[in-house]
This record gives sequence, C-alpha cells and structure tokens, in this order.
Amino acid sequence: MTDQSLFDKLRSRLGPERARRRLTVETRQQTRLSRRKLKFLHREHWFSHPHLISTVLWLSGLYARGRRNAEAIVVRRNTVCSGKLPAAFDGFSILHLSDLHSNGNEAAMARVLPLIQQCDYDLCVLTGDYRDAKFGGCEAAERGLAALIGSLRPPVLAVPGNHDSIEMIEALERLGIRVLLNEMEIIHRAGERIFISGIDDAHFFRTHDIPKAAAEIPKDEFAILLSHTPEVFREAEQAGFDLMLSGHTHGGQICLPGSVPITLSARLPRRFGAGAWQYGKMQGYTSTGTGTSIAPVRFNCPPEITLHQLQRVTAP
Repeated sequence: MTDQSLFDKLRSRLGPERARRRLTVETRQQTRLSRRKLKFLHREHWFSHPHLISTVLWLSGLYARGRRNAEAIVVRRNTVCSGKLPAAFDGFSILHLSDLHSNGNEAAMARVLPLIQQCDYDLCVLTGDYRDAKFGGCEAAERGLAALIGSLRPPVLAVPGNHDSIEMIEALERLGIRVLLNEMEIIHRAGERIFISGIDDAHFFRTHDIPKAAAEIPKDEFAILLSHTPEVFREAEQAGFDLMLSGHTHGGQICLPGSVPITLSARLPRRFGAGAWQYGKMQGYTSTGTGTSIAPVRFNCPPEITLHQLQRVTAP
C-alpha cells in the first residue's frame, strides 16, 4: 500500500492531522531504531539491550528462573460495580488480553490458548502491543496471533500499542478484529446497551483523541475506554468514562519483592501501574500483560490474562 493510500485510509478514521502525525512518527521511529540496532554497543543503549540483560541474568544464575516466571501466566479476576450499568449487563464478563508481544516468547504464547479456552466471557478486548519489535515487518507477530485470535469468541475489540505499526493494525483487521482508532462501538444485550470506545496509542504516537471517542456517548449511559496506556486516566475521567482498561506497563516486569516495579515505562503514579484502581468517578484496571518486552523474563510480576465481571449495584 502506498503512503498516499495509507494516509487516505487513516484520515477517514483519525482525521488528517493525526493520520499525518502517525505516519511521520512511524517512519522516523523505523529509521531511528534500525540505526540503533547497528549501534547497540554505544553506552546509552546498554541498559535496555536484550542480549546484555539476558547475559547478565544468565551469569547471575537467574535467567532460567526468569524465563519460567514469564511462562507462568495466571488468570486474574476483577469485579467492576456500577449503578449506571444496565440490568441486562449484570454479570457481563470481559476477557482482557494485553501486551501479547506474540513473537517475543513462543513458550508463553503457547500457554495462553488453553487458558483462554477455559474462560467464560461475553466480550474480548485487546489493549495493544501485539508484536515484539518496534520496527520491521509484522509477519511473525501475525503468525503468532492467528491461532490465538482464531480461538476467541466474538465480539473482539482492540486498540493499538506503541509497538504496533499501521501494518499491525491491518493484520488484526485481516484476522477479523475490530480495531478502534478513536472510535466507538455499541454492545447490545436484551434490549439494553453499553458503549466501548478505543483510542490510538497515547504513549508514543500521541494520536489519541478521547473527545472524539466519547462524542456520541450519552452522559447517563455506561461507557468503557480501551487505551493501551493508563497515562491518560485524567482525560478519560473528565470525558465521563466509567471504566478504563489498559496495559503497557507490564506491571514493571522486573520487580523487587512485593511486586514493587523498578520502572514502569510510563508517566503516571505507581498505583496506576498494575491491577485495579480508582480515579474520581472512574474505575480502572492496568493489566501486567501476557508477554514480555526487551527480555523474555519476569521477576515478582506474573503475566496475566484478566476476566472483568460487571455488576450492577442499586441504591439501598
């Protein structure tokens, strides 16, 4: 697909300014990261280079343990209670997958499928980072996702992450996934409805548009925002969303005892970095993610898939 046809396709969904920004930033990132790969011995890249991290862990005797930890995926359950939830959606279950990085740790991905097949859910949402690298082709990631996505029960909604190029968005849509680029979908059940909005990546590309994603949602109805990063929690609460589902942080991935993250790679208070949280009138949940980034290891931060159950509460 030519640059012009890509721009035309994106413009109809993101608008001309954000479409142009995404394509420009993506092109610059591709060039910069390709050069960085050739200059990985420069001291400014040492800390984040995967081979160096893996070598240090191997020399310390921790690498095998970290790999085992990264493959020990758990199913976490989270309950969301709201008086705005329609009665028909009481007990509605959402399967939440995030940060699959599908071609980064094949052993971990192999464990996801049987876990999902054991889950009972009404809707599946994916909150970004489907491939491992931030540049290059998406074929390996698409192959890794094909079997997984083929086993998911529809409807399946998704948003892109900071690792996901336009190619990855197109790959998801070829697999039958509805990708939300500052867009909204309505979920109907027994004559009632809830609203699900999704935004483009707000962490790196910064092409999100929460007002556009919320524009057609009535203020008195229950609405969920899907965002790769939880960093936009303030904007989401101000827009009137009742629940925000995110990922991106990996919960830190390599944490101190007590699940204290060394770094979150996100600009936000640490209490928003993993698990359930509340901000104003909005509830939120940040998944620690299923896959790994930089190195295929985890410490004190188990990978997860998440089941959110919606519960209607009534005033006494």
